[in-house]
Amino acid sequence: MASQKPHQLHFVLFPLMSPGHFIPIIDMAKLLAQHGPTVTIITTPLIAARFSHTINRAAATGLPLRLLHLPFPVEAGLPNGCETLETVTSKDLLKKFFVAIDMLRQPFEQLLEQLEPSPTCMIVDKHLPWAAETARKFRIPGIVFDGMSCFYLFCLHTLYVSKVHESVPVSEPFVLPNFPDTIVLTRSQLPGMFNPSSLIDMQDFRERVRVAEAEAYGTVVNSFHELEQSYVNGIRKVKGEKVWCIGPLSLCNKDSSDKAQRGNKASIDEMECLKWLDEQEPGSVIYACLGSISRLSPPQLIELGSGLELSGRPFVWVIRGNEKAENVYKWIEEDGFEERVKGRGLVIRGWAPQVLILDHPSVGAFLTHCGWNSTLEGVCAGVPLVTWPIFAEQFINEKLVEVVLEIGVSVGARSAVELFEDDKCAAVAVEREAVRKAVEEVMAGGAEAKERRKRAREYGEMAKKAVEEGGSSYLNVELLIQDMMEHVNGMGPKEEHE
Repeated sequence: MASQKPHQLHFVLFPLMSPGHFIPIIDMAKLLAQHGPTVTIITTPLIAARFSHTINRAAATGLPLRLLHLPFPVEAGLPNGCETLETVTSKDLLKKFFVAIDMLRQPFEQLLEQLEPSPTCMIVDKHLPWAAETARKFRIPGIVFDGMSCFYLFCLHTLYVSKVHESVPVSEPFVLPNFPDTIVLTRSQLPGMFNPSSLIDMQDFRERVRVAEAEAYGTVVNSFHELEQSYVNGIRKVKGEKVWCIGPLSLCNKDSSDKAQRGNKASIDEMECLKWLDEQEPGSVIYACLGSISRLSPPQLIELGSGLELSGRPFVWVIRGNEKAENVYKWIEEDGFEERVKGRGLVIRGWAPQVLILDHPSVGAFLTHCGWNSTLEGVCAGVPLVTWPIFAEQFINEKLVEVVLEIGVSVGARSAVELFEDDKCAAVAVEREAVRKAVEEVMAGGAEAKERRKRAREYGEMAKKAVEEGGSSYLNVELLIQDMMEHVNGMGPKEEHE
């Protein structure tokens, strides 16, 4: 067999239909294509329409990149237009959503058979567990994309092995055993998989995900070695050598158009947003956004807005559009909020060009829900974080930010709110004064705040160097490609770059 070259390889990528999962995979596709292989993204019609302009623009520059879509399985019983996790509004619809995910296997395999050139490997979101069997069927490496940090993955491994959380009451703190750093958590802060009462009918699916991860050829992680070295090394010992940290993936977006359109069409004109930021002092603005799937109630969101107002500092507040947001919009209009903060407060209703905003020199801190993509984007921007975790992996990410990296201050959220537990969402868990206090602690002029900002800037520089030619993540992309070439040619793989 003739030796394969990078441009003869064909990577097939398939994301989970959720913003926190498909946005980094779109970035990854562009990144891999920049290194030579042909890359095909396969997804569903709604996501394909959302990203077709981005992919077409990248392909027009000569990148070997294409976007194909499968019909969304209407037989699953989801309402028309409900193709992404952000549009799922109940436990019943969530079950149907994951039924739809399973139903995508057959059309995906039919499409794989037709692809030219034949796929060299698959990189598939870990929440598509059938992909492991598909990879075996087609005799190609099946690589899992895990959209979390190595710190989070090592936390999960420690919890599964030690079961330390099982012997303590829900709200009692416990320490993760045999861990590089002292991490204190409560059961109420853990992801739903560790809560027996949480979406109990999803346990079988979660077990399938775990089995598929264990059987995968390797794992691609959106992180970089310098950020969490101990945990990269730890998870490689657990999973084996084939763990490639190739992030931060958001940094593949170099120009303002790519940054502005990343994820979705922004609800504010890019130039209007930049003009407002240009009028603020350097490092003075708080950017507040709690993710694409926020579970906070209108009263809690109003406390957030009121805390930003109380801070007396310039801010950009993003309120993602849904039925709950309408009540907040009504409060903003009737309470006179925007008039009171006119000139120092910018409210964005809907999707915001987050990377573009965070990269602006006027932004001095990021109030975030600690979803991994947002956390990493804050790290890349070199700004300290005000942390407000809500559910899933977010409380664990908060520990990385606060305890390990020491670049964040918590607003004081104590317990996770699982999806569709609206009775728990109704309460106000964080008062406006707590928001004001956390913002002030991050933005203050004292020695501790200055050191925090210095550390944040240093991690931002490390992130940028990691993806530059010769950087750790750049080399890991090269090693991933080399591994695929050697696999095709029947040779052994190289180790991940450290």
